[in-house]
Amino acid sequence: MDEKFNSDQRGTKTVLVAPLDWGLGHTTRCIPIINDLLLRGNRVILAGNPVQKQIFATEFPNLECIPLEGYGIRYGRGKWNTILGLITQLPKVTRTIRRENAWLKEVIKNNAIDMVISDNRYGLHHPAIHSVILTHQLAIRPPWGKMGMGLLQKWNYRQLERFNECWIPDWEEETACLAGELSHPPKPPSVPLKYIGPLSRFNFKPAVHESNRLLIILSGPEPSRTIWEEKLMGEIAALTSPITLIRGLPRGGKPLTSYPHLKVYEHLPATQLQTEIEKAEWVMARAGYSTIMDLAAMQKKAILIPTPGQSEQEYLANYLQKKGIFYSERENSFSLNDFFNKSVR
Repeated sequence: MDEKFNSDQRGTKTVLVAPLDWGLGHTTRCIPIINDLLLRGNRVILAGNPVQKQIFATEFPNLECIPLEGYGIRYGRGKWNTILGLITQLPKVTRTIRRENAWLKEVIKNNAIDMVISDNRYGLHHPAIHSVILTHQLAIRPPWGKMGMGLLQKWNYRQLERFNECWIPDWEEETACLAGELSHPPKPPSVPLKYIGPLSRFNFKPAVHESNRLLIILSGPEPSRTIWEEKLMGEIAALTSPITLIRGLPRGGKPLTSYPHLKVYEHLPATQLQTEIEKAEWVMARAGYSTIMDLAAMQKKAILIPTPGQSEQEYLANYLQKKGIFYSERENSFSLNDFFNKSVR
C-alpha cells in the first residue's frame, strides 16, 4: 500500500470502515486498510450486511461489526435486462444513500467515532468527523451508453465532494494505473484526491503452480453469478482437466454436481484463497476491480469475463487486455473447451 495512506493514521483514533455490498470486492479490498489501521494502534469498528459481517468475522473475529443495510442491487438475466434493471433501481439507490446518512448520525451519537472510511457508500459523510470516500471510479461509464453521461458524472462528483477527501486505490502515474480513465478522468472533482496505490489482501511470492490447473472465481450480484455458474457447470461435465471453483457464497448455496476433476469451495478466507491462486496456472474471474488488484498483486495469468451489462467491468477488461496485463472474453462467447484446447494458452 502506498505510504500516503499511512501518513496521518497513527494514534488511537476510532475509525468506522463501511464498504458497499455490491458484490464481495468492496468488502475484501478493505481488509488491507483495516489491517493497517490496527497495526498503527487505532480502534476499528466495521459495518455491513450479514454476508459482509461473515467475511469480516473470518478475518477480524475480535472486531465489532455494526449492522448496516445494503443496497441490494440485483442484475437481470442478460445484458439488456440488467441495464433496464439498473435504471429502474436508481431511485432505490438514492433512498439508500439518504438512509445510510441518517444511520451514520445515529451511530456517531452512540460511538466515539473520529473518522469514517466509506468504500463507495455515498451517504457515509458527516460534518463533525473526518469523512473519507474510497473509490477507483471517478469517471462514470453508464451501461446504457453516452446518453445522460454528463448529468450522471456531475451527480457522482457532487456525492464525492461531500467528503473531506477521496482515496483512490490505484497508482497516480497514468502509465502504471490499473483503472485507466476511471481513476484518471480528464477533469477531476474538487474534493482532495489521494492515490493510495492498489489494495490487495495478497502479497506476491514465487510459487510453483500445477500445470494446466484452472481456478475459477465466481462473484457479483445475483442472478448474474448463478447464470455464469450454471453455464460453466454445463461445460465442466465434459472436461477432464483439473478445475477449482470458488463459488463466492460465504453463507453457502445449493450443492453442485461433483466430478473427479472438479474441486469446489463455497468461499475461502484470504490465506486459503491465496494458496489456491498460487497453485493455479490460470485464473478466470469477473473483471471486478478488487479482483483485478488481487491478480495484479500476485502477477497471475488471468482471463477476465465481464459481467454482462456492467460497463465498468467491460471497460476494465478491454483496457487491461490492450495493456497486455490480462486476457478478456465475453461470457456468451467464452468456451472452457476452447480454452483448454487452443485459445490463449
